[in-house]
Amino acid sequence: MNEFPGLINYWIVVFLMMAGFYVVISRGNLVKKLVGLGLFQASVFILYITMGNLREGLAPIATEGVTTYSSPLPHVLILTAIVVGVATTSVGLALVVRIHEAYGSVEEDEIHAKDLADDDADLADDDALFPERAVDAEESSA
Repeated sequence: MNEFPGLINYWIVVFLMMAGFYVVISRGNLVKKLVGLGLFQASVFILYITMGNLREGLAPIATEGVTTYSSPLPHVLILTAIVVGVATTSVGLALVVRIHEAYGSVEEDEIHAKDLADDDADLADDDALFPERAVDAEESSA
């Protein structure tokens, strides 16, 4: 039981990762999917920061008598990942805004249904404009 406090960070990482994954898979709202991706990203950040710390490690400054240093590389990588995560989230939100303008909804099912209806309308328009293509398609399928 003495190991549990040392593993609490990993349990938090697993919980956040699975919660973010569940939100991405189960929700149809595009904004909620982006929030789920943000949770997933946060869990990865916590995982890397947790692994980058040593129990007795000190800052990597050359000092006499210090032999164990913590690596600053995971922290630097996470700072970069945070910037990239903010940028991708903002691009995702901009795409959601454009999708809402085009389809009038941010729900996946409604967007898909409207897209199928538009495709069917385009096919009907093509059949009306080019009736010979519709006859050729019927002959080739028979």
